[in-house]
Amino acid sequence: MAHTILLALLPIFFVMALGYVAGRRNIVDNHHVDGLNVLVMTFALPASLFAATASASRTEMFSQAPLFLISTGVMLVVFIAWYLLQVRYMQVGKADASLQALTIAFPNLAGVGLPILADVLGPAGTIPLAIVLASGSIIISPLSLLLVEMYAGKPGANGGHQPKIASSLWHALTKPVVIAPILGILFSLSGFETSDVADASLLLIGHAAPGVALFLTGVVLSSQAFQLNRKVISATIMSNLVRPLLTTCVVLLLPIPWDAAKVAILLAAVPSGFFGILFAVNYRLDSGATGSMVIASTISSIVTLAIAIAVLFPS
Repeated sequence: MAHTILLALLPIFFVMALGYVAGRRNIVDNHHVDGLNVLVMTFALPASLFAATASASRTEMFSQAPLFLISTGVMLVVFIAWYLLQVRYMQVGKADASLQALTIAFPNLAGVGLPILADVLGPAGTIPLAIVLASGSIIISPLSLLLVEMYAGKPGANGGHQPKIASSLWHALTKPVVIAPILGILFSLSGFETSDVADASLLLIGHAAPGVALFLTGVVLSSQAFQLNRKVISATIMSNLVRPLLTTCVVLLLPIPWDAAKVAILLAAVPSGFFGILFAVNYRLDSGATGSMVIASTISSIVTLAIAIAVLFPS
């Protein structure tokens, strides 16, 4: 168990630390990271998402439907709860609140979930991870992008002009990171199979996504001060405790196989993801709060993930 946790989390801190040092020493300009952001969000991550979902068979895709629905429902509840809390009671702008909610609701499946499932389940863990990653990319990310498109830098962020919902929705849904998993799932359900050449080509760039994203996260954080305040602590509790506990309640109420339920709970226990930081960079929004949330959630997950693995997979 200790080896599993170390294998998943230490490489993450190592790559983030490389990015942080590169930014602090001006090896990489930590105020101009558009190129790295485009590499991750437009090319590497979409290629990885398409390859992961398109390579699954139709039978495997249908068998993961309960996991897709449960994960989507839990992430939506967490997203909406945090968003409404920040907007209505904490007076946070709607665009910033949506990125904070995305960070908390959507786990770091590519960076942490993949090595965790690979060690616990072996190759069989790839498909459920791709399904949950696709559910977040298809549902949660577009919802966050829609709110950002509607309110970022516009009077509608704090009341005033009514934003153009149709154009904002179009911009959100046409992002490569959203289109890629949708196309991958449709490709899988059609019964087609990807060729070895296509898989190798997509994964060559796709494998760069987690590493470059974590490096970019470190670069962005190097330009900011880490904040450990009440909001960051609350966000960590929401992502590391509330999300997996909510998933546990759902799977216990529904008639699904225990093996699938354990995977759903374990993936829900994965710490906060980095999409919120990357979107903040892309839209020139404040990434300080989201960055602190990611760091606090990842560090504390050393304990929470260890407990989750010990309880769910004791052998």
